[in-house]
Amino acid sequence: MVNISTYRINNEDMILETGRMAKQANGSVFARFGGSAVIATACCSQKVTEGLDFVPLTVEYNEKYYAAGKIPGGFIKRESRPKDREILVSRLIDRPMRPLFDKAFGRELQVVPTTISADGVNPPDILGINAASAAVHISDIPFAGPIAAVRVCFVAGVYVINPTYEQIEKSSLEIVVAGTKAGITMVEGGADEVSEELMLGAIEAAKKPIGEICTLIEKMRDEAGKPKLPFAPLRVELGRRSEIDAFARQRLAVALFTKVKGERYANVAAAIKETATAFADVLVDEIQKKLFDALMEDIQYDILRSGILDKGMRVDGRGTEDIRAISCEIGLLPRTHGSALFTRGETQALAVTTLGTTFDEQILDDIEGDRRERFMLHYNFPPFSVGEVGRLGVGRREIGHGHLARRALERVLPSKEQFPYTVRVVSEVLESNGSSSMASVCGGTLSMLAAGVPLKRPVAGIAMGLITDGDRYAVLSDILGDEDHLGDMDFKVAGTTEGITGFQMDIKIAGVSMEILTKALDQAKRGRLHILSVMEKTISTPAAEISVYAPKIVSVKIDVDKIGAIIGPGGKNIKALCEQYGVRINVDDDGSVTIFGSNQQAAYDAKDAVLGIAEDPEVGRIYQGTVKRVMDFGAFVEILPGKEGLVHISRLSRTRINAASDVVKEGQNIPVKLLEIDKLGRLNLSYVDALDSTEQQK
Repeated sequence: MVNISTYRINNEDMILETGRMAKQANGSVFARFGGSAVIATACCSQKVTEGLDFVPLTVEYNEKYYAAGKIPGGFIKRESRPKDREILVSRLIDRPMRPLFDKAFGRELQVVPTTISADGVNPPDILGINAASAAVHISDIPFAGPIAAVRVCFVAGVYVINPTYEQIEKSSLEIVVAGTKAGITMVEGGADEVSEELMLGAIEAAKKPIGEICTLIEKMRDEAGKPKLPFAPLRVELGRRSEIDAFARQRLAVALFTKVKGERYANVAAAIKETATAFADVLVDEIQKKLFDALMEDIQYDILRSGILDKGMRVDGRGTEDIRAISCEIGLLPRTHGSALFTRGETQALAVTTLGTTFDEQILDDIEGDRRERFMLHYNFPPFSVGEVGRLGVGRREIGHGHLARRALERVLPSKEQFPYTVRVVSEVLESNGSSSMASVCGGTLSMLAAGVPLKRPVAGIAMGLITDGDRYAVLSDILGDEDHLGDMDFKVAGTTEGITGFQMDIKIAGVSMEILTKALDQAKRGRLHILSVMEKTISTPAAEISVYAPKIVSVKIDVDKIGAIIGPGGKNIKALCEQYGVRINVDDDGSVTIFGSNQQAAYDAKDAVLGIAEDPEVGRIYQGTVKRVMDFGAFVEILPGKEGLVHISRLSRTRINAASDVVKEGQNIPVKLLEIDKLGRLNLSYVDALDSTEQQK
């Protein structure tokens, strides 16, 4: 039986339908909004594994090119590995949903939202989040949802829910907000240096539609939902649990409050090993060992949280608002265009900026259309950064963290007209103990300033945490990895002295109040301003000169009707200019010409040549020309690139000569005056030395 539910938002109906497509999945929902459509499925494995200590969930959002009436570019005409955008949307879906699955279910879970129609007006990612939530909620998979999501933009002084692409382009703030009926659980987005009050207003504006969409999904479940499958909890208890708890708690309470991460981990491991040895008679099988490991985790959770709430004491001895020691260095790498080393406590990022040309822009081909990006930020998190052995590579974490840092920095980049370079920042995380993505923001700012990129203002980022117990709570500034893992919120804010540019929040509890969010944003602002004050002691304005190893770029504007002359038939003229001066030249449709040279002189010489081609010869003007051909009746002289005129033999000398070759030869540079342009467009010239003083002055 087909079930259809509708919700009106931003003058469009969001339609959720189940019972017609993909009926063999545990749950499936076909969702439409305008001309965009997503089908989301949820499945679980048949095999049940008792005692799992994690949720084996994978979310695979994917976009089909046919959705936008396109065929994939390149040689491979089938959609293949996930694009960065698909991975980022998968993370948007995964993060608010994962905490609502129970580890006791014991089955592998897979959620697959697929965009199968895209109208180029309404982004399908929000539709994918809501369809995925609905597919799981109506299925037989246990789920403490539903969740719902909306995008909020601030356009012309008004909050707009689920804006179009055009509205997003015009907005000063754009965030995706997800949550349950109980409260907000995830926020991610960027802004043009907006205030904390404006950000809070956007989150508040999202609460009502999120609650109403959740109600819509609950209604679908009531009408078309399946009975939920049972959990598979362990029915075995840990032997001598209370004795083990008392023994371990006493030792872990000391070990956990070791300031240095490496020493702390070693002390914690030693305390756990001592406990395991003391109770070896209990840990006789894998089940007992799993229960023991879970208890050790629970004890650490209790100790860390009670230490903060009861004593205001964090594991490294800081107060709730204290920021770890920060050091900043620039110019470490002699041959790169800009480099910086940002260290905050035991988190360290080496950021390197490379300046490129228009030809280095990233070309993106997806269902939103072909486009180019002139700013890239790539984030690398090698295993040695946490003292481990593992594979090098780029996973979902690297793409997500890099996107967050990129979004925070792109809002302060200069326009292409102001700074015509393509900019790539690479953040190499060398150490990690809390928010390497925000360290990448700080390092990226420093390295771009060192490279001479004229940023509007420096940007810094800070990660905040939250510990709650009933009505009690503590907001933590500059959280450690342990505080992130055992806390209730991971809340990252990046911005300038003027406002927020990047924002990400993940909440592990049912929701947080606006009071807590307000306090967290206010505390984050103080932390951000402190970090900026430290960074600005190292560098606060862009370097006056870019690196000698960076390409030299010269821009010039020509009349649109001269573009053809610059390019020439089959690109003949522009290719010749590139070869002659050793440069690369890009001509835009609006007449903007950008010249990229390996050195400044070559770029300026090529600029003069371009202007010469674009310039119309001026009667009466004296040009420094080059003799191209010598004939019996005179010499042909090039006065501008591609523009030649004739100096008749009678105009080569004040006295009678027998041949033009008596005065000039091919390749010779001579001053000539343009006397006239005849009806056929031919240029008649005179050798300046052949003119008397009166004629030269005219």
